[in-house]
Amino acid sequence: MIDPYLDQLTALADPERAAGMAAYHKVERRYLGLSNPQVTGLVKGWRQALTVDERVALAAGLWQTDIYEARLAAAKLLEQARIRPDAAVWDLIQSWVPDFDSWALADHVCISGMKRLSADPSRIDDVAPWTRSEHMWTRRAALVITLPWTKQNNPKPADLEIRDRVLGWAAGYVPDRQWFIQKAIAWWLRELSKHDAPRVRAFLDQHGAAMKPFARKEAGKYLG
Repeated sequence: MIDPYLDQLTALADPERAAGMAAYHKVERRYLGLSNPQVTGLVKGWRQALTVDERVALAAGLWQTDIYEARLAAAKLLEQARIRPDAAVWDLIQSWVPDFDSWALADHVCISGMKRLSADPSRIDDVAPWTRSEHMWTRRAALVITLPWTKQNNPKPADLEIRDRVLGWAAGYVPDRQWFIQKAIAWWLRELSKHDAPRVRAFLDQHGAAMKPFARKEAGKYLG
């Protein structure tokens, strides 16, 4: 099933650009050398022609190839805000999390995951175990996928509960000295500070001294 779609990706391959991408991402896998807009353009056409079940099946197959652009396309196939039914989409996204090995693909999958989490916030209970994973990229994904809860100007009580829950996860991550974890904490706090500065100030008052200096500085970037 996936061969015609892979053929469309490989037809646009740019070996010189692929070599540069491999050096940049520093993860050993096949790169075709496509730009994000090229992949997005192809996927847009695919989405329009496929049912939800077909998109899930295609995304699963593309992910299994471990080709960078195929995995990127897989994530983008599931990126729409409105997908009904979406249980299979959420299950597939969750199944990919243990495969994360770099920020770029992880973030694209998390963008699709944000849409499914926003559609059904009770799925936060599915995300909670990620925070206890030994896999750093899984722990990081728990913060990235919940970024929508940093952006609401008028959060409902249930949203504030999730906001405080994720801040609790972030507090638990503070002793983790890995750069990507510290960066993710800072990212979450920095975005939240644009909409809920008091919570960020309270977090930094309690935990800021234990954060890495670069992360503390970034978290407070918009606090003045």
